[in-house]
Amino acid sequence: MSEKDIIESLKPICICMGIRKGTFLKHLKNGIDTLEELRKATGAGAGSCGGKRCTPRIEELLREYALKNSGSR
Repeated sequence: MSEKDIIESLKPICICMGIRKGTFLKHLKNGIDTLEELRKATGAGAGSCGGKRCTPRIEELLREYALKNSGSR
């Protein structure tokens, strides 16, 4: 893992629950690839904002991950 990858994985996605991008990427690599599944696996969206801040970030992460991996299947 490069330094850039490490820094990227430390970016907060769900601020309320303190969940970082690396946690979501780990779950995506393990086949959890829907918003609902990611929320259940990580606890995202259960904080004080009810997912208002993290939902768009998770959706963007899902799109990026799908695009990145669409050529490798």
